[in-house]
Amino acid sequence: MAKRRSKDTSEVSLCIKYLVFGFNVFFWLIGAGVAAIGIWAWSEKDMFNNISKLTGNFILDPALIFMIVGGVIFIIGFLGCVGALRENRTLLLIFCVLLGIIFLAEVVVGVLGFVYKDWLKEQITEQVKKFIINYREDPDLQNLIDWVQESWLLCCGASGPNDWNLNPYFNCSSPSAEECGVPFSCCKGAAGEVIVNKQCGFGVRKNEATMGEKIYTTGCVAAGETWLMTNLIPVAGVAVGVALLQILGICFAQNLRNDIEAQRSKWERTR
Repeated sequence: MAKRRSKDTSEVSLCIKYLVFGFNVFFWLIGAGVAAIGIWAWSEKDMFNNISKLTGNFILDPALIFMIVGGVIFIIGFLGCVGALRENRTLLLIFCVLLGIIFLAEVVVGVLGFVYKDWLKEQITEQVKKFIINYREDPDLQNLIDWVQESWLLCCGASGPNDWNLNPYFNCSSPSAEECGVPFSCCKGAAGEVIVNKQCGFGVRKNEATMGEKIYTTGCVAAGETWLMTNLIPVAGVAVGVALLQILGICFAQNLRNDIEAQRSKWERTR
């Protein structure tokens, strides 16, 4: 009786197999970390209050964004890891399909954003105004707005400082000390200032003639547009780099699937 041949795995490229595995382990860990940060931030706030916001007036909660993005990266990375390590064609196929869908979605969003840029600008402006209205209601959102206005874009409001009139605390009819004011993150700040003056924006909108001396008067949407045009090459480079990583991930995973299929066919012939 002829001795059965041992399974020959020489057709499955170990280089590609562990390249796909290592690539996905890296992103799997990143996804887990991002999702964990989002879950922690979400749990630190009133969870039931956040759920009511989602079912009512939808607000882009930074913690929710972290959870969704981290969860998607985690799932895709997990599928790629297990699929490569176990040489599972089904998991690798799902990995390729999901990565392909995300890539196509990014391309579609990019094209639509370029074609309908005026409409997109209006939508972003309206969303920023919603952020302004809920500034005091969400600590994460508040920190995000303060960082954008104070450290990144050096701006104030969506279209300008007067957008802060939408917030009940900074409205000119508010009975609080912040009446007709803006958050401290709108203030230009004094040179060499060590301790941030949290009250520097109180009442600054009462006198528009001197307002520009104390706070930024450029809206964050316009400032963001200027920043994007100024840093167009680095931003485009990052976008192309991300796209290449996705394409390479799909190609390597599909190459590994083909190797596995070829090896499986060889086993069938040698039985």
